[in-house]
Amino acid sequence: MTCTRALERSPAIALVGAGAVSVQFGGALATKLFGCVGPAGAATLRLVIAALILIGLVQVARAVGVGPVGRSASAADRAVAVAFGLVLGAMNVSFYEAIARIPLGVAVTIEFSGPLALALVGSRRWADGLWAVAAGGGVALLATGAGRHLDPAGLALALLAGMFWSGYILLNKETGRRFESLTGLTWAMAAGGLALLPFGLWSGGATLLRPAVLGLGAIVAVLSSVIPYSLELLALRRVTPQAFGVMMSLDPALATAAGFLVLGQHLTVQEWAALGLVVVANAGTTLTGRNRGGVVAPGAEVSDLREAR
Repeated sequence: MTCTRALERSPAIALVGAGAVSVQFGGALATKLFGCVGPAGAATLRLVIAALILIGLVQVARAVGVGPVGRSASAADRAVAVAFGLVLGAMNVSFYEAIARIPLGVAVTIEFSGPLALALVGSRRWADGLWAVAAGGGVALLATGAGRHLDPAGLALALLAGMFWSGYILLNKETGRRFESLTGLTWAMAAGGLALLPFGLWSGGATLLRPAVLGLGAIVAVLSSVIPYSLELLALRRVTPQAFGVMMSLDPALATAAGFLVLGQHLTVQEWAALGLVVVANAGTTLTGRNRGGVVAPGAEVSDLREAR
C-alpha cells in the first residue's frame, strides 16, 4: 500500500487531527517571523513557499506516473480554485495580524466561531447541535478566561479570520470535488500567494530573502499549509462541511498547547476546563457521526453523502 492510499483510507478524524496539530505548531513558529517581516510578510512566505512545494510535488507525481489522469480542469473549476486561494490568503493574513496582537490560543478560539457557526446553521440533527454547543462553551471559556486586556483590533481580526475559515471549509470541499489529488490545492495556494505578494513585499521587503527567514518560512509553510491543507482536503472529500466544522473544535485546544510549549503561554484552570469541553465535543461528533452520517466511510462519493443527508 502506498503512502497516498494509506492516507486516503485513514479515518477523517485522524486526518483532521494530524492537520490540526501541524497547523497550530506552525502558527506558533510563524510568530518568530513577525519581528523581521511582519504578519503580512510571514503569511506571504507561508503561501508562496507552500505553493512552490506543491507545484514540485505535483510535477514529480506526474513524471513518475502517479499524478492525476482525469479530465482537464474547466474554467469553472479553475475559478473555484482561485476563489479558494483568495480566501486562503485572506484567512492567513487576518489570522497572523490577530496573533500579533492577542495570544495564540485566544485567537484560535475566537477564530473558531466561523466553523462553529457553520456547524450550527447547517445541522439537521440534535446531536450535532449538542456537540457544537459544548465546543462553543469551550471557546467562550478560553476567550474570556485569560484575565487580561485583549486588543480590540486583535479580537476583530480573529473574528474576520473565522469568517474566512467558514469560506475555506466550503471552498476546500468544492475544490476537492472538482480536482484529483492535490492539483486544486496547488492552484489555490499559488493564487493565494500571488494575491498576498504585494502586501508581503511592502511589509518585509528584501528581508524576505534572507536565508534564515526563508528557512523558517519553509518550515512554517510545510507545517501550516502543505501538511494540514492536504490532509483536510482528503478529509473533506468524505465528510459534510458541518461535521468538519465541529471536528475542528480540536484546534483551540491544540493552539493553547502550542502557545504553552512554543511561546510560554501558561494554562489556567478555566482553560483546562475549556480544553475538556472541546475534546469531548470532538470525540462526540466522531462517535455519533458513524451512525448519523456526519462522517462517512472512506471512498464515499459526495453525491452519496448528499443523499444520506
